[in-house]
Amino acid sequence: MGRTLLLALALYLVAALLVWAQARLLNVIVQRTIMALRADVQTKVHRLPLSYFDSRQRGELLSRVTNDVDNIQSSVSLTISQLLTSVLTVIAVLAMMLSISALLALITVVTVPLSLWVTRAIARRSQRMFIAQWTNTGRLNAHIEETYSGFTVVKTFGHRAIAQDKFREFNDDVYHASFGAQFFSGLVSPATTFIGNLSYVAVAVVGGYQVATGQITLGSIQAFIQYVRQFNQPLTQVAGMYNTLQSGVASAERVFDFLDEPEEAPDAATRLPRDGGGRVEFRDVWFGYRPGTPVIEDLSLVAEPGSTVAIVGPTGAGKTTLVNLLMRFYEVDSGQILLDGIDITTVSRESLRSRIGMVLQDTWLFGGTIAENIAYGKPGASDDEVIAAARAAYVDRFVHTLPAGYETRVSDDGANISAGEKQLITIARAFLARPQLLILDEATSSVDTRTELLIQHAMTELRRERTSFIIAHRLSTIRDADTILVMEAGQIVEAGSHAELMARRGRYYAMTQA
Repeated sequence: MGRTLLLALALYLVAALLVWAQARLLNVIVQRTIMALRADVQTKVHRLPLSYFDSRQRGELLSRVTNDVDNIQSSVSLTISQLLTSVLTVIAVLAMMLSISALLALITVVTVPLSLWVTRAIARRSQRMFIAQWTNTGRLNAHIEETYSGFTVVKTFGHRAIAQDKFREFNDDVYHASFGAQFFSGLVSPATTFIGNLSYVAVAVVGGYQVATGQITLGSIQAFIQYVRQFNQPLTQVAGMYNTLQSGVASAERVFDFLDEPEEAPDAATRLPRDGGGRVEFRDVWFGYRPGTPVIEDLSLVAEPGSTVAIVGPTGAGKTTLVNLLMRFYEVDSGQILLDGIDITTVSRESLRSRIGMVLQDTWLFGGTIAENIAYGKPGASDDEVIAAARAAYVDRFVHTLPAGYETRVSDDGANISAGEKQLITIARAFLARPQLLILDEATSSVDTRTELLIQHAMTELRRERTSFIIAHRLSTIRDADTILVMEAGQIVEAGSHAELMARRGRYYAMTQA
């Protein structure tokens, strides 16, 4: 008696240990798989061309890389353990049923294909709805992200009611898709339960006949009926969590569609030499964002080392496109862009961009301190270097008015400091990086006139011995440029110094008089 109790206790302890080991093993597998998936998604983001982000809403992309990945994790965590247990249970119970009666076991198993057929028929419809659910969730997140990011604009123009109406529309779409997906997938469990009960009835009828004819004992048929219940129970449990599994599959489709997106052209391993002078040449360059619609047409220009090239023209003339091509954010359709005589497509993008400093009209700060945002221009920069760059860009003038100085934390969009102060910080990044080429795209558009004059003096020092491209609408800021290019419809219509262009009394002269 005592030995039997000890044996039972040992079996329970072993069972508990195995359950713990199973849970831990499955948890490790799931978490490492999701961690690898997140790493793949993050790597993919950096390999996608800029055109991908230009054509999609940021909130929808964030929904794929956060909500969908999290949903995959939840679905796998909830289902994989149950699936493994159910499969092993079905196999063990089927073996026991075969040992009692092969005929009754066959009757029980026959209903399984019927259950699979019903499940598949329901899944075809519910799967589409799960995909619609997560697609609509992405649209809803995109709308929320845009509304919150531009909340000041929404309030200013009185579009709160319109924003709320759109929210309700997208929210209703999510509701209807989710309701339909859950409703149809929820039919799987009662359908499989009904089919399982049919097998139970069939076994009871045939088994009763066999008992009556003496082919099987009453005890055996009672045991077999219990096995039938145990056989159907895992199938019913799996069917019950089918909606969770389908939701995870729908999210997986969206994530893997993202991972299958075309990437940037393969990058060359060659690096630019460090001792280049900074000569830039555009040679017969053609480019269009869409096939058949060129934005840059047969453009050729040369920027000599250390020179300053200013680019002016109406909106849509191709000014920003020109520097985007130089940075290889986009690839030219035909022609070449040469840096120190080297085709930039034959060197790595990292090598090219490390030689170029860029200050954009649209500034962006990262969550962190002001010092950390400036140091982004040169990883590993010392405090003295950061402060020197801040002084050169006149950041130092307003930093000391802040409670924590350079350690003042800013939000990820810099909402707690002014637009002009954000622009000064991004200019300080360029000072810190000390690049060989400098691109200024409306870099002083958000600062006051007095600060702009101070920055112009600082930029004159920054541009010294560096090839610089300046995109500007304020013509007063480019009078000292070595070459001024006037662009219209993707072509250079005039080129020369300020004095030369004024003497011609052409397009540039007309712009100064406007």
